[in-house]
Amino acid sequence: MIDKKAIFNISYGLYVLVARQGNKDNACIINVAQQVTDSPLQLMVCVNKQNLTHDMVLRTLKFNLCPLNEDASMKPFQHFGFQSGRDVNKFADCQQELRTENGLLYLPKFINAVISCVVTKSIDLGSHTMFIAQVMEARVLGDSPSITYAYYQQHIKPQPSLTSQDSEIKTHKKWVCEVCGYVHEGDDLPDDYICPWCKHGKSDFKLLE
Repeated sequence: MIDKKAIFNISYGLYVLVARQGNKDNACIINVAQQVTDSPLQLMVCVNKQNLTHDMVLRTLKFNLCPLNEDASMKPFQHFGFQSGRDVNKFADCQQELRTENGLLYLPKFINAVISCVVTKSIDLGSHTMFIAQVMEARVLGDSPSITYAYYQQHIKPQPSLTSQDSEIKTHKKWVCEVCGYVHEGDDLPDDYICPWCKHGKSDFKLLE
């Protein structure tokens, strides 16, 4: 079943990309996804090569794309970018796990749609791979708005609490990863800097004013 209303939910935001190889489920958070053709209905996603989910999609040629909604909590996704998934079960803290017809997981509590795809083409972009995939199943799961980056920063990403001692320490510049929200503090952001959460590079960071 393909409900094209689900495609409207990928206009902007953050998405959970889920893959499975053998008995291993894995997922990562991405922020690049869009529709590329209408007939057949195809989507494009970009995935960092350093993530195990990327390798699984490349080998199995299928994935689920799930737009995160404003009801999402950071806790179930704390490992999705921070660890590669090779030695950890990223779904250990998740509840209400369900599977689509392709056998891949999705988390209905935190997403507003689930879209199952089969890869038809992959394009090497250096640090990332662009996957073009045909939509095989698409369902709307709720009417909660998709997360925008600004909403994620303000309401979802945990903010460190400052102590009186912290306030006396020299204030460093802060760069925020526009993919996962990780904040790097320091006097400079090296050219070869890699986000420890989502593994994206310096080009995906912006300086916080």
